[in-house]
Amino acid sequence: MTELKGLVYKSTGSWYSVRAEDGVFWNARIKGKLKIDDEISSTNPVAVGDNVIFEVENDDTKVGTIKEIVARTNHIVRVSPHNKHQKHIVSANLDAALIMATITEPRTSMGFVDRFLITAEAYHVPGIVVINKMDVLKPKHQQLFQHWKDVYEGAGYEVYPIVARQPETIEALKDRLKDKTTLFSGHSGVGKSTLINQLIPGKELRTQEVSGYSGKGQHTTTFAEMFDLLDGGKIIDTPGVKEFGLIDLEQEELSHYFPEMRAVLHDCKFNNCLHINEPGCAVKQAVATKKISEDRYINYMTILDTIEKKWG
Repeated sequence: MTELKGLVYKSTGSWYSVRAEDGVFWNARIKGKLKIDDEISSTNPVAVGDNVIFEVENDDTKVGTIKEIVARTNHIVRVSPHNKHQKHIVSANLDAALIMATITEPRTSMGFVDRFLITAEAYHVPGIVVINKMDVLKPKHQQLFQHWKDVYEGAGYEVYPIVARQPETIEALKDRLKDKTTLFSGHSGVGKSTLINQLIPGKELRTQEVSGYSGKGQHTTTFAEMFDLLDGGKIIDTPGVKEFGLIDLEQEELSHYFPEMRAVLHDCKFNNCLHINEPGCAVKQAVATKKISEDRYINYMTILDTIEKKWG
C-alpha cells in the first residue's frame, strides 16, 4: 500500500480533507486504531492543522485512510460542544490564536475574550486581539475601546482595531499573519467571514447580518477549516462559539495564564497563593496600584469560581 504525508485542511466529523505534499487534495477517513504519540482523550482524534500519514485507498477518486498523526508542536482544546466532560481539539500546530471581538453590534464580553486568551496561554499559543467594526463606534464605545486596548496591551497582547470591510484598515494585521498558521475564533456576527474574504479575495465565505432581535450573529461556519493566505501563511476558521469552555485547569494554575499576573507571582508570600485574600499577595497589590487591570482581576476571580464549582 502506498503511504503519503499530508496536512489536514478540513474536518467534517468522519471525513477529512487532506492536502498531500504534491498539493493534491484527498478525502481521508480513520479506520481502526490510530497511532497517536501524545494520547489526548478527545472527541476528535484528528484536527485541522494536523500533519498525517495516510494510505492510498483509491488513487482515481483520491480516497485514503489516515494511519498516523505526526507529533504536534501544540494544539488548542476546548470543551466538547456535545459533552461538557470531554475535550474537543480545535486545531493543531499553531503559530498564533486570534480572537475577534466587537465593542458593539454585537457586544463581546471581556470575559469571553479572557477565557479564549487563557486557553491559548495554557496551550502555549500566542494570543492576538482583533477588534472589528470600529466604524460604528459612538463616543461612549470609543471610550470602551480605548479601555480594552489599554487593558490588553498592558497585559502584553497585540491589539488590532479594524473595519473588516475596509482593506486599508487590515494592512498591519495582514503583515502579522504572513507566513504563520493562525487560529481565528470569535462569536458569530463579529465579522470573521468578512475579514477572511478580505484576506483571501475570491474565497467568498458566507456572511450573515447580526440578528436585530437578539443582537447576536447567526452561525455561518459548521466545521473548522484551513485556508491558504495569498502571501504565505494559513488561517484556520472555527465555528462561531457561544462559550469557549475551559477544561482541565486547576485553581492554582489559573493566574499563570494571565501574563501580567505571571510577571509578579514570584513576589507573593505564599507559593500556593490564589490571590483572593491571602496576606502578602503581589497580585492584589498590583491591582491596587493599577499595574494589573481591575477588570482582568475580576474576570480571574469569576473564572476561579467556576473551576472551584466544577473540579474543586
